[in-house]
Amino acid sequence: MHSGLAEQLFDRHSLERFTSLAQLDPTAVWDDFSTPEARAALADTEIIVSSWGCPPIDETVLAAAPRLRAVLHAAGSVRHHITEACWERGIQVTSAAWANALPVAEYTVTAILLANKQLLRLSAEYRKVRAPFDWQHHNPHIGNYRRTVGIIGASRIGRRVMELLGPYDLELLLHDPYVSPSEAAALGARPVTLEELFLFSDTVSVHAPELPATRHLVSRHLLALMPDGSTLINTSRGSLIDQEALLEELVVGRLNAVLDVTTPDVLPANSPLYDLPNVLLTPHVAGSLGNELHRMAAATADELARYTAGRPFAHPVLPQDIHRSA
Repeated sequence: MHSGLAEQLFDRHSLERFTSLAQLDPTAVWDDFSTPEARAALADTEIIVSSWGCPPIDETVLAAAPRLRAVLHAAGSVRHHITEACWERGIQVTSAAWANALPVAEYTVTAILLANKQLLRLSAEYRKVRAPFDWQHHNPHIGNYRRTVGIIGASRIGRRVMELLGPYDLELLLHDPYVSPSEAAALGARPVTLEELFLFSDTVSVHAPELPATRHLVSRHLLALMPDGSTLINTSRGSLIDQEALLEELVVGRLNAVLDVTTPDVLPANSPLYDLPNVLLTPHVAGSLGNELHRMAAATADELARYTAGRPFAHPVLPQDIHRSA
């Protein structure tokens, strides 16, 4: 994992659990498997605990790790480091993606509820007016009662978002080609086409995985279908949205956006997105941050306990699911 991440990820409780279950050296943290120190450790390694910044575990790494049997990923996606060679070798893989999904879902639900209250616009107007004003009379069409929310992708995050929105007086629309109508109904949503979702939603939240097939999934055509004043929320990946087309809609003020991810990940300093009053821009912080990292460490320790007891992982990553997961 990235240098310095381990001390943020593993609190005292998690480290105690790890060391009680396995021979673990908390100082043996690498973001490069080619160093002599890493090679020496790999020779005796049965389990790799990985997180953000783990380099690819390819044929060369596996050759140096003849005893390796499992990779426990204390983060979300394993796409960047679990290679085809791992699957061919039969390496068991588990991920704390479910734990990382929780804060993303919480961020998203907050964004949806505040978007329907038009928080950005009202806040800007309040700063400008600075005097008594009849907010009720001038804002009769805002609020969260019977609003329509469109969810793109019944991923772990998408499902958790729908679960958290269940108690609210909202209509949920869902687009996911892998979800049947009955399953969508069980999630509390009505299955629709992408065009219907964009046409009828007051807020649209993107939870599809980043795949070649999902690049610019949110196209210029779909953005044009969104009702005036509606909000697009993206906590997935920037590549899923045609950002130039979205920017055009935002500059004229027709749409609003909550963007935790963009293309590129860090926008150039002169990007208009920084200054537009109808855009809430955050630096990819919807996922686990601060003490939320400890939840992923605890989840990984739980999986280690299952492994050492000879039980299957509770959250395995399977090769047949990689093509449609983040």
